[in-house]
Amino acid sequence: MAKKFKDLTEQEILALAIQQEEADSKVYGEFALALGPDFPASQKIFLEMQKTETEHRRRLTDLYVQQFGNHIVLITRDDVRGFVNRRPTWLVIKLGLKAMRQQTEIMELETSRFYETAAKRTTNTAIRSLLTDLAEAERQHSDTSAMLEEEHLTPSVRKQEDEARRRLFILQIVQPGLAGLMDGSVSTLAPIFAVALYSHHTWPAFLAGLATSVGAGISMGFAEALSDDGALTGRGHPLARGTVCGLMTAGGGLGHTLPFLIPQFHVALSLAIAVVFVELWAISWIRFKYMDTPLWQSIRTVFIGGVLVFLAGVLIGYFGGGG
Repeated sequence: MAKKFKDLTEQEILALAIQQEEADSKVYGEFALALGPDFPASQKIFLEMQKTETEHRRRLTDLYVQQFGNHIVLITRDDVRGFVNRRPTWLVIKLGLKAMRQQTEIMELETSRFYETAAKRTTNTAIRSLLTDLAEAERQHSDTSAMLEEEHLTPSVRKQEDEARRRLFILQIVQPGLAGLMDGSVSTLAPIFAVALYSHHTWPAFLAGLATSVGAGISMGFAEALSDDGALTGRGHPLARGTVCGLMTAGGGLGHTLPFLIPQFHVALSLAIAVVFVELWAISWIRFKYMDTPLWQSIRTVFIGGVLVFLAGVLIGYFGGGG
């Protein structure tokens, strides 16, 4: 059972404060390490904050040793009722720089409130004085963070960090997603329309599209995940890339497969063809938006490839007996 905060002794309060500062220092260190060379200015901010938390821990530890000796009792925030549960550090890092800064603000506010409440709970003058000082320091920490951002995050640096975020987004999300969407939208055209025009029935075409879309999604997902582990290329975790690629591949094929759930053959066929054109336009726009490909060049390339595959399916279905 977790202890109530009001039941903590002064020794436990001080030990908890030491543990809190140590944990926060490690979090800032993890943030700084995760940012690496892509965000040097923000990395420097977190390193400065880590140094501040380390200094707070030193002051708390010195006072603890003076008051209670060298053995620091073992107590963590999980042992005390009322602490807000924080997001796991690894998850915050995965969510990116903005999430790290938001988590920092929450940590500072929570720690400030902790020190204010703890100062009221203790009758020891030295402990109360230090806790009050640290509460004020944590309140000012957000101002310090703002000053550090002002100092290190100049407009040119912010522009560099925005560009770095964009590069990472393209590497880790756009590229595998685009590869999947292109494969799913184009490669499934031939078998779906070949079956549709051969049978002149919507259900066989739907089953063919479902099978090819799911199969292609699984295949592309594994291929992307196994292509590299992302350690040297910065392309992110292979599982994430593989998932994005696989889902986009399956989605690209299912887009023009779902119309064949409509029983009326000619209605389903017309709608499926319309969806194909929407998919090809979406691929062209993504290549233009994120891959720096001129729009008309992207449209020309994508539509030529898509139309050729589509015609292959039409001819195979027609001459295979469906005509």
